[in-house]
Amino acid sequence: MNSYVLDFREIDKTKLMVVGGKGLNLGELSRIEGIPVPGGFCVTTRAYQETVGRNGELNALLDQLSALKVDDREKIAEISQKIRGVIEGLEMSGEIEEEILRHLSRLGEENAYAVRSSATAEDLPLASFAGQQDTYLNIKGKDAILRHVGKCWASLFTDRAVIYRMRNGFDHLKVYLSVVIQRMVFPHASGIMFTADPVTSNRKVLSIDASFGLGEALVSGLVNADSYKVREGRILDKKISAKKVAVYALEEGGTEEREMEPWRQNMQTLTDEQILQLERLGRKIEAYFGCPQDIEWCISREPSSGTGAGQPEELLSLAFFVVQSRPITTLYPLPEVKDGKKHVFMSIGHGQMMTEDIKPLGMSFFQFMSDYPMYRAGGRLFIDIAYDLASPIGRKVLVNSMIKSDLLMKSAMSGLIERKGFIRTLPRGKRSVTLSKMLLPFVIQGIKIYRRNDVAVIQNLIARNEALVGDMQQGIAKVSGDALFEFILQDKDELKEVLFDSASMGAIMAGMYASDWINKKMEKWLGEKNAADILSKSVPNNITSEMGLELLDVSDVVRQYPAVIEYFHHAADETFFEDLAELEGGGAVSRSLRAYLEKHGMHCSGEIDITKPRWSEKPTTLIPVILSNIKNFEPNAHSIKFEQGRLEAERKERDLLSRLEQLPGGRQKAKKTKKMISVLRNFTGYREFPKYSLIKRYRIYKNVLLREAAVLVQKGLIKQKEDIYYLFFEELREAVRTGQLDYSIVTRRKEEYAVYERLTPPRVMTSEGEVIFGEYNAGSIPRGALAGMPVSSGVIEGRARVVLKMADADIEDGDILVTTFTDPSWTPLFVSVKGLVTEVGGLMTHGAVITREYGLPAVVGVENATKLIKDGQRICVNGTDGYVEMLQN
Repeated sequence: MNSYVLDFREIDKTKLMVVGGKGLNLGELSRIEGIPVPGGFCVTTRAYQETVGRNGELNALLDQLSALKVDDREKIAEISQKIRGVIEGLEMSGEIEEEILRHLSRLGEENAYAVRSSATAEDLPLASFAGQQDTYLNIKGKDAILRHVGKCWASLFTDRAVIYRMRNGFDHLKVYLSVVIQRMVFPHASGIMFTADPVTSNRKVLSIDASFGLGEALVSGLVNADSYKVREGRILDKKISAKKVAVYALEEGGTEEREMEPWRQNMQTLTDEQILQLERLGRKIEAYFGCPQDIEWCISREPSSGTGAGQPEELLSLAFFVVQSRPITTLYPLPEVKDGKKHVFMSIGHGQMMTEDIKPLGMSFFQFMSDYPMYRAGGRLFIDIAYDLASPIGRKVLVNSMIKSDLLMKSAMSGLIERKGFIRTLPRGKRSVTLSKMLLPFVIQGIKIYRRNDVAVIQNLIARNEALVGDMQQGIAKVSGDALFEFILQDKDELKEVLFDSASMGAIMAGMYASDWINKKMEKWLGEKNAADILSKSVPNNITSEMGLELLDVSDVVRQYPAVIEYFHHAADETFFEDLAELEGGGAVSRSLRAYLEKHGMHCSGEIDITKPRWSEKPTTLIPVILSNIKNFEPNAHSIKFEQGRLEAERKERDLLSRLEQLPGGRQKAKKTKKMISVLRNFTGYREFPKYSLIKRYRIYKNVLLREAAVLVQKGLIKQKEDIYYLFFEELREAVRTGQLDYSIVTRRKEEYAVYERLTPPRVMTSEGEVIFGEYNAGSIPRGALAGMPVSSGVIEGRARVVLKMADADIEDGDILVTTFTDPSWTPLFVSVKGLVTEVGGLMTHGAVITREYGLPAVVGVENATKLIKDGQRICVNGTDGYVEMLQN
């Protein structure tokens, strides 16, 4: 077998680096019985490499290109054009040319061919690279075909292909090109078929786009295609579009755009029978590849059985051909369930304000906190709410539980509930979200705590938690090996008891009840919305808001020492404290920062995943915030800001009570309100403490597990300590116990997570893959504004600072923070900003609680906020009514 050219039937799944993604898929398609694929062959990547690889001018240009960045558009265009010119001017060897012509003669030199580029990074399960290289249709004659092979090679360096590779992290020097030469089909009609609905992601619904002539009119957007939706042999929907133009092949070669006859423009492209026939072909191809497919097809007039070529058109029948199939790369992966029942999955990440991927070890620890089964998909966790939706009581509890956490989730569930036919198909059984047996003790304790209104309850809870963590830290330091894993399993049971302690939950419920009561009554009696927001400022015992204010104290120490400030601009985590020791003032800064990290260093963005690097591991994460604090605040800002918030809350209390006393029954209303304000300020701050206690334990667990990981590295079972993050808890335990591990598990999961981290998880999806979207009631929102959930009242205008990673924050006074989500680790930034916009969140999530305490207008749950709002753009955040207006581009 010659390695310059391979016939389709010589290609199997091992040949990716030889024929590229498109060629590989055509080879596989040709192996499927009953799937008609026009004949053809691939000019392999070896031919490309041998033709271009020895050219010195080209290699120099490639080196220049590799040194550029995506923003260097003009330079990219200039160098890419030169590269294309060099490649098209190269002569292929006689041996390569001879092999191409030999395969061409087998198929017939007189025939027309499609000449398509097929890169080694193309049509892959995880990256499509669709349309990045060139395709040439209806090419006739051996000279023209050889010339277009060179054109395809050159198209590896179109501007769009180069920029696409840069954005997706592909090395230009490691991507090679094969060229597909395939017998041309002159179609009556053609189009695209998705074996999963590209709009809803439903894997059971197949979607077909169809138009007359060649598919180029459809792909290039020249024509609105017919659209058909099909499910299991039944046509669900048909949209017939006006098809005014079509692209057809010319007799002499090439293609042309023609205007359609008026009587054909609104004709259905495919008959119903053909639609169902195409569905059967699609499902067969999908089954072969094992995943949903994006399929290019055409239907052509071919001689019917027993009829020779050249017969009149009425004696010719229409036959389908498949000219390409590739994985659909935009679908979110499904949780694995094989019981044949329908399931509905709800994202846990949206409830936890952390939609990033969670590594396997992180999933294990998060699952320790729940008695309900969780499902994994795309590096995220979901729970099955099908049983809840099947129950009238379950539906009510489920929707009500979302009112304060995520309105888009609530809207999505409400929309699903309205689909009565779907709800009737759901299985009945034990619900996941339920009125737990634990709820009654919480309510009872909450009533007792509310009545007593004694802040000593909070102080006792905090002291008890701190003592338990201290005891655990001492105990865990004494164990190793398998005993360590047993210790963690026993300790997580104690941790669950602490997290769901009735007094602790009762205190949180008392604060929440007081906040709700105040907001409802003040709006009813005084017409004032969200009055509890100002009353919540500078409450005691809020460990998360203290974190932001206490970093101001660290900043006050740093600001005294110019040498330290200079070092902070190029500091390294590995030698951070050692470097500080060499600087004037470094000792004082070290003491201050170490004390801060001892109390708060367990935090990090996405901290519910135990594998995420903590501040104590990467102290430089805090440097941008410290520098912003120095720039934006005067010394002693901690005390000043806290006192300002406290006084503002007192003024608001006096104002409300004074106004209430003027109302009928005012004395009683004022007395009740005063009690509620006291309860609010005594207990609302504690809401942040249980998670602080959890994350504190996470740091201890992580440190001892990394100690065990170092042993595994010494034994050669893993290459670096962080490899354990890609193992589930029991897998890691087994590796420690037995001293054995199949390292390919780690390698495979690293590859998977490289893809997962780029995914956006849906809030709600069904086991058929359908993503259920929610929407806001936009009736009172100005035109063009972005809708969201109001969580902290007030209106503020300012510069949007779009920040995806806390370490990249460069905040100035008056900026409005725009990000995907916030958890407690983002609190230090809240000290400097004047408002908050997030893509995920709810009324009682951490970001909402802290923005209310700091008095920052905030809108959360603004879909695609980080994409729709430009960094530096001036915006207005309305935290009272829940929307964001763009004031300038």
